[in-house]
Parts: sequence; C-alpha cells; structure tokens
Amino acid sequence: MAAPMAVKKNMNAFKIIAIGWLSILMATSFSKAVDMEDFFTSEHTNNWAVLVDTSRFWFNYRHVANVLSIYRSVKRLGIPDSHIILMVADDMACNPRNPRPATVFNNANEQINVYGDDVEVDYRGYEVTVENIIRVLTGRLPPSTPRSKRLLSDENSNILVYMTGHGGDGFLKFQDAEEISSVELADAFEQMWQKRRYHEAFFMIDTCQAESMFQKFYSPNILAVASSRVGEDSLSHHVDPSIGVYVIDRYTYYALEFLERVEPNSKKTMGQFLQVCPKSQCVSTVSYRTDLFRRDPSKVLLTDFFGSVRNVELLTETMDFSNVTMPQTCSKESCGSQANQESSRPLKYAEQFPMPT
Repeated sequence: MAAPMAVKKNMNAFKIIAIGWLSILMATSFSKAVDMEDFFTSEHTNNWAVLVDTSRFWFNYRHVANVLSIYRSVKRLGIPDSHIILMVADDMACNPRNPRPATVFNNANEQINVYGDDVEVDYRGYEVTVENIIRVLTGRLPPSTPRSKRLLSDENSNILVYMTGHGGDGFLKFQDAEEISSVELADAFEQMWQKRRYHEAFFMIDTCQAESMFQKFYSPNILAVASSRVGEDSLSHHVDPSIGVYVIDRYTYYALEFLERVEPNSKKTMGQFLQVCPKSQCVSTVSYRTDLFRRDPSKVLLTDFFGSVRNVELLTETMDFSNVTMPQTCSKESCGSQANQESSRPLKYAEQFPMPT
C-alpha cells in the first residue's frame, strides 16, 4: 500500500507545479497585453475648472447660460464643486426681467434649467473683476479668502479655464467697466507655471475675436480653443420667445451638443472636441492652438479636462495593514450617560465678535 500512496503524493505535487507554471504564464501574457506605461498616459491626479462669465445686463443672458451649461457638464462628468471656481457677473435667475424666476435656460424648448438647485457661485456680481480672476489663477489671494474661493491646484492638476463675454482684438471686457488684455492673461498663466499650479491647462473662450486672447501665450502645456478668429464676431444661436433674448452662443451650443454625448468612461478625445462647430454651423471660424501642448490632442481623453477620472495604481506585492483601534475613554454605560448630559445642555450661537464686558 505504500507504493500507491507515494504515487498519489507525486501526482498532487505535479498538479501544484503545473498550476504554478500556468499562473506565471498567464501573468506574463497579461503584462505583455497591458503595458503599465501605457496605462498612465495623462500623468495628472486631479482636475479643476475655472468658469468665468464677464457680462452684465439682461441682454447678455446668453453668457450666463453659456457658463452655467459648461458648469453643468463638468459636474456631470465628475468634477465636484470643491474643484470648480464659478464666476458669474450677473445673476439672471434673480433678474426682475426674468419671466421665470430662479431659472436659466440654454435652449428655446426650456428642457434644462442650468441654474438648477445645486449651483454654487463662488464670485458673483461686482466680485467678478480682472483683479480677482488674476488673483484666483495665480493664487495671490488675501489670507482671509475661504477655501471655496481658492484655486488649490498643484503641479499634478489639469485645469479647464472657460471664459465668455464681450471681447475685441486682444481684450475681454468685464462688466463694461474694465478689460483684461491677452498679455495680462498670458502672464497669469506663466505665473501659474512658475509656481507649479498646473500640469496641463485647457483654455476655452467664446467671445468676438476670441483667437487674440491666446496668441500671446508662451507657457508650456497649454491647449487652447477659441470660437472666432481675429476680425470675426462670435454669434449667438437662437432666441427664446418667452424670455425675449438670445439664450446661448453658437460655439458653446455645439460644444455642449458634443459634451452631452460624453460619459465619464468615454474614449472621446480632445482632438475630436477641437473639431466641434465647423464654419457652416458657427459662421465664425473656430481656432485652436496646439504648439505649446506636448501631447497629441487626438490621443488625449476629453475627460482629462472635462472629467475627474483618477488614476489607479496596480501593486504586485501585498500590503499588511494592522488593525487600528481607538482608545476607549469610557465604558458602554458611562458613555451613554455622558451623551445624555451633553444633549441636555442648552444650545446657543457662538459669538461672532468679541463683546465688550
């Protein structure tokens, strides 16, 4: 009986060795099929968006609709409010001329209220100034500025900067009171690069003669697109008769039409997005700049700027996490009585300012 038992043990050992070799072969073939260097192509770890509407007055309703529409798209694709700086120069939802208070629509069918119930405007009204947009981009804000109004990006951040309003050759107007020049904007991006505030940036602008606003850029890793060339006007798309004004611009309308078909796991690329709105649709000529950008836009995922897809690192070794327990300062019975005592205390507001005695 000893001989058959020895044969059975040898057979079991052979099966174990065979399974081990098969596992190694499968792992090798998997590593050949999926190159880890190709897995991480974007090299960024977080996404931010700075969305700016620079216009006031009821007849500029469409500019507010523009920026709120882009805001809705980036939130839908995963960028949280904590990573979005929204600047709106005029609150059309509360404008007394608005026949539908607390709403902003971007189409005549009024299918989507882009103002919604969860819009978090960080800079509104007269806070939308040239000084503030430059301070936000460069991080030169007063110490008292809350985190919600800060662009807390770093060298691993991809940033989408969208601007809309009225502009001309080399400038963008802010509330018909002041202007930001293309040189000032270019210098702001250079400060961001020197201070390691972005990894890659996508600059998108919808205004007249919009191309002039990125012609002075000289900082690396910037991809830019504009709704019109120098000497061209950027036109509105259509009127909502019930509201009585134009409700969206042409370029942003067709850009949104493209973005609405994008999901967080989409494989659509920035190269495809740059082809949005040909001249037959936009009337103006969409212009873009890729010479400062080190990657091929046709190989860059759209969600690298409009979404918030985080990289996942695969580890070959195991990691042991020991159980961490919090020290218990009271027993089950005493903790219960302590909680009851806390809940019985009268509540009061904290004093906002030192009160005189």
